[in-house]
Amino acid sequence: MKALLLTEYKRMSYTDVPSPVCGPEEVLIQVKACGICGSDIHGYDGSTGRRIPPLVMGHEAAGVITGVGAQVTTLKPGQRVTFDSTVFCGGCVHCRRGDVNLCDNRQVLGVSCGDYRRHGAFAEFVTVPARIVHVLPDALGFNEAAMIEAVSVGVHAVRLTPCAPGDTAVVVGTGMIGLLTLQAARIAGFAQIIAVDTEESRLAVARELGATHLFNAKTGGDLAEFVKGLTKGQGADAAFECVGLNATVLSAIHAVRKGGTVTLVGNLSPKTELPLQVVVTRQLRLQGSCASAGEIPRCIELLATKQIKVDKIISAVAPLEQGADWFAKLYAGAPGVMKVILAPNS
Repeated sequence: MKALLLTEYKRMSYTDVPSPVCGPEEVLIQVKACGICGSDIHGYDGSTGRRIPPLVMGHEAAGVITGVGAQVTTLKPGQRVTFDSTVFCGGCVHCRRGDVNLCDNRQVLGVSCGDYRRHGAFAEFVTVPARIVHVLPDALGFNEAAMIEAVSVGVHAVRLTPCAPGDTAVVVGTGMIGLLTLQAARIAGFAQIIAVDTEESRLAVARELGATHLFNAKTGGDLAEFVKGLTKGQGADAAFECVGLNATVLSAIHAVRKGGTVTLVGNLSPKTELPLQVVVTRQLRLQGSCASAGEIPRCIELLATKQIKVDKIISAVAPLEQGADWFAKLYAGAPGVMKVILAPNS
């Protein structure tokens, strides 16, 4: 079959690779759409250490089942599906608690980190365990369905975060995950949502998707003071940090009120500064949020009913054979491009 193979760092090849073989508890999926994730771009140059070549990347996908393993009874060929990016074991203590994102035996589709190599969905076909597969409604197109994994990241972060009627949230970073988290926060009931970014074009999209206030971190002055001005001098009840850099984490921490919650979603930098005295004396709650844990069915519903919209986020849809060019463009920082969907079987 044809696949987009990371042959060495910063080099992709549209080439023939062996077709996957469906195991007894797996399904074989003909991939119709697969999104290029920011983590794939970071894996492209080897900076994360989690995309060791040769590797077929890609974990945000949707397609059609073409084969099922001997032990699979709940799925059948012809069904339109998506799947979790996390391959969880189902048996460890975390899986039994429902925290499948924290599985002790967790693997991620399209990742090779030395401990394992699991080829992903930038290919004509992929096999995945049946337990991570979800059937799609007919009304939901494949391109939109390829966004479900990313949507689930935002929905999971919001689910972890307390929200009471009238609460204010700050969303720091309005890239793809920030915009999806913003929409999830609106649905959860946050009355005021302050979107923070340095790019006016992204802030404009945030406004369209539900932000009640915008703040340009490059030109707007002090974020904490801006937020206090909207919250009777108190600060926000919650902040969602969707970048993962030292400056943005500090902004989120200083933007919340005493007793507020900062949910950390972005992780561009492996380490950031912690203003310990501020966190302790203001009794802040810092909550990490990793991937998702059971939210995908809810995300399918939110997308199918247009409660969460992704049309403003999808920048381009291209055939898989153009994937190498798109990786190069995204790595170079193509202006105005947010999410690119590759279609292996268009």
